[in-house]
Amino acid sequence: MSPGKSTILVTGGAGYIGSHTVLALKRAGYDVVILDNLVYGHRDLVEKVLQAEIVVGDISDRPLLDRLFQTKDIAAVMHFSAYAYVGESVIEPAKYYRNNVLGTLCLLEAMQAAGVKKFVFSSTCATYGVPDVMPIMEDHPQDPINPYGASKLMVERILADFDVAYGLKSVCFRYFNAAGADPDGLLGEDHSPETHLIPLVLLTALGKRESISIFGTNYPTPDGTCIRDYIHVTDLADAHILGLEYLFSAGNSEVFNLGNGSGFSVREVIEAAKLVTGKNIKVVKCDRRPGDPPILIGSAQKARKILDWKPQYPHIKDIVAHAWQWHQKRHK
Repeated sequence: MSPGKSTILVTGGAGYIGSHTVLALKRAGYDVVILDNLVYGHRDLVEKVLQAEIVVGDISDRPLLDRLFQTKDIAAVMHFSAYAYVGESVIEPAKYYRNNVLGTLCLLEAMQAAGVKKFVFSSTCATYGVPDVMPIMEDHPQDPINPYGASKLMVERILADFDVAYGLKSVCFRYFNAAGADPDGLLGEDHSPETHLIPLVLLTALGKRESISIFGTNYPTPDGTCIRDYIHVTDLADAHILGLEYLFSAGNSEVFNLGNGSGFSVREVIEAAKLVTGKNIKVVKCDRRPGDPPILIGSAQKARKILDWKPQYPHIKDIVAHAWQWHQKRHK
């Protein structure tokens, strides 16, 4: 199927990773329809930057989904419409299971009714829980420790069953720490509330926050702080295009980790931010947070081998520099 003749439905396309993927889809020649309820998405970025068609609505609205599939010639669905705050998922699990599981089931049933058989799913490394070995491979046992991770794992299981029963082919991407911004400064990370390390550090550099907290400085790592696998959001978006093309080439359902295969500590991220911004960023040392593993690094060798995926921006300085460019623009 040639890209110019394919329309892709992108749920959550007004959000962080979804919007970057819409940009990549458009650059690759695909037509895009975004479905987003705008609870966390940014309509201004869709209209001004992406200039994509947006339908404001919810993935649990079956009549709306049926109308979309009837009126648009949709070849595949990319699904980013999930609530993704781990702490909130522990406090409000019903919200997460209702949207992330039941909403996705509604979407999949609408796809099945419309005969749409290709699905790219935004999953997470949180499905693994606390890892036994490092780096984490796709066959690592999945034992999530919070409702967010559990909700994503449930969808992965649903997709496996839909493949057997209905022939729905899917690619599930288990992300590690998505970070950075579009290198041209068109898009970036803008969450409310913001919980991710890199934007929090940069908001501190901008004077929007007084300090950045380090939760635990006595972990068994070289500098005592947690190490995470940061993957540039543009590299994530590129992987989604490759996953889509894999499905269009009659690929079978697959699961892929998306990470750099190496990690950076909290201190290394902060030092990179100091170098990039030229600012003295105030740091406050705090106690460890419960449930924070010392190291989380994923192997993406499978995606490299099967999809021929090659991250363009593996270095933390590039990731932070692109994010800084965006934050300066967004928070003038």
